[in-house]
Amino acid sequence: MTLDEWARLPDDEPGEFVDGWLVEEEVPDFVHEAIVAWLLEKLGKWSRERGGIAGASDAKFAVASNRGRKPDATVFLPGRMPPARGLVRVAPEIAIEIVSDRPRDRRRDRLEKSAEYGAFGIPSYWIVEPEPLRLEIHRRNSSGSYELARTVDAGVIRDVPGCPDLVLDLDELRASLARLAHDDSEPDKR
Repeated sequence: MTLDEWARLPDDEPGEFVDGWLVEEEVPDFVHEAIVAWLLEKLGKWSRERGGIAGASDAKFAVASNRGRKPDATVFLPGRMPPARGLVRVAPEIAIEIVSDRPRDRRRDRLEKSAEYGAFGIPSYWIVEPEPLRLEIHRRNSSGSYELARTVDAGVIRDVPGCPDLVLDLDELRASLARLAHDDSEPDKR
């Protein structure tokens, strides 16, 4: 399979493109999706105020001639906007991955995607660990690899590297996720 053939697969065909093969991608749970939604709420508003846009999972990115990935969330700012449709060949300002529990998924997000996103030219790569909740912000250096710029696991962040005036309240996110765990034990009230 080629990168363009992968891009033309139906939207409901899961998988990412690695060295000519369609490879299994993680299957997100509700915690994963709730974190993506929360980040998109915050980053969507922030990016729109700057003339940009934020997007969610399943957009297909050509990160290399032999690699196609689907970041969990991305942020584009003016000068780096994606096409309205089709394979994205423009590096976003920010790519975000929510790390899953499986060792294969952890390796893919922390090692493989980090190297691929850096080579693609994405200035900022965020990694979110759901349990315990932690946000890592990595910034691309002049050699194309990422350096850890900030790690946060609680509180309000007002100095997000590369994102002037963005405010993130991780305690708010943690409280939202705690409601999920609490509601699991309650009977269905339909």
